[in-house]
Amino acid sequence: MKKIQGGITAVQGFRAAGLHCGIKSGRSPDLALIAADHRCSSAAVFTLNRAAAAPVVLTRNHSRNGNLQAIVANSGSANACTGAEGLAIAEQMATITGKMLGISPRRIAVASTGKIGAPPSLKALQSGIPRAISSLSHKGSRKAAEAILTTDTFTKEAAVRVRILGKTVTIGGIAKGAGMIHPNMATMLAFLTTDARIPSARLQKMLTAAVDRSFNMVSVDGETSTNDMVVCLANGAAENESIERSPAARRAFQESLDAVCTELAKMIARDGEGATKLAEIRVVGAKNEDAARSIARRISQSPLVKTAFLGEDANWGRIAAAAGSAGVEFDPARVSIFFDNVAVVQNGVGLGPAAERKAARVLGNKYFTVTLDLRTGRHTATAWTCDLTEEYIRINTAYRS
Repeated sequence: MKKIQGGITAVQGFRAAGLHCGIKSGRSPDLALIAADHRCSSAAVFTLNRAAAAPVVLTRNHSRNGNLQAIVANSGSANACTGAEGLAIAEQMATITGKMLGISPRRIAVASTGKIGAPPSLKALQSGIPRAISSLSHKGSRKAAEAILTTDTFTKEAAVRVRILGKTVTIGGIAKGAGMIHPNMATMLAFLTTDARIPSARLQKMLTAAVDRSFNMVSVDGETSTNDMVVCLANGAAENESIERSPAARRAFQESLDAVCTELAKMIARDGEGATKLAEIRVVGAKNEDAARSIARRISQSPLVKTAFLGEDANWGRIAAAAGSAGVEFDPARVSIFFDNVAVVQNGVGLGPAAERKAARVLGNKYFTVTLDLRTGRHTATAWTCDLTEEYIRINTAYRS
């Protein structure tokens, strides 16, 4: 597996575009379009928020047949809590896009992100979607990535290539997300493309697994959005034999899909609103994977842990307390805690001020790892989070979700 540049359009047979259509004020890009040149199998994962936005409701319905072929997404308006009008606008986005591309509207995924409570301008979309389609390019990934940003400070793209059954297979992705980020997905969108030949049922299982290991292991602020979705389109252009015949091929594809999703998820955590640090939370030595995930996620969500990161305080007691509140049984007397390779706790007992001072220097870095070793099994899990800063408060007093 090799990392490459180019995001979603690093994959053969996909085009993308991004432009300003008038949903956002100013001239910031606010409309993205991704299209496959040929029919696709597809998979999708959606927010668990019960107040799901109109595009989520629509796309969840369209995705059931596993044959999505294009994605149209706007930023600047979440089109959430907008009633019948919002759903009608989401339907119009699919209808206009499908008509212009010459495919059924039911093969269009619709996504929105931005402020809750008001639908996007239909007039802006009616003029913008045809322009986006005419701008589709095999090098358009970056423009599409720019057009889905809200409070993000940078675009998020990733792509890998891997040999599967004698063929070169590429997987690419773009994402957005900086605030309202919490497992069960978050206020994030991620769009993935691949030229692998893979049945939609298998792709759905693999995408769900990849999301559980990546996007569902990120927490910025503990808020679960109304608009999250991850959509993956597979056009089969690599012409590989069916991966159903080969466990090794399935493992290779899953590892590559996991790698793209994980890279995008880490970018989201790094770009957390007001964040200055990216922290990787590793739980090792757990009895099972669910236990490891529960503890890693609980630590990543703790405001006390996150503010300690900001203060560069190796306050391991907050980490131990968060782990203990995760609803998982373990023996505190066996636990060890590390900041990078610096041990601050062994066998449940702190190693004293000297160790904490050394660990505090680790927390001065922009990126570091916190490891909690339970010493009760062989299972591990990793979560990603950021520090919680005064800038996060400033951003969210000025920005209306």
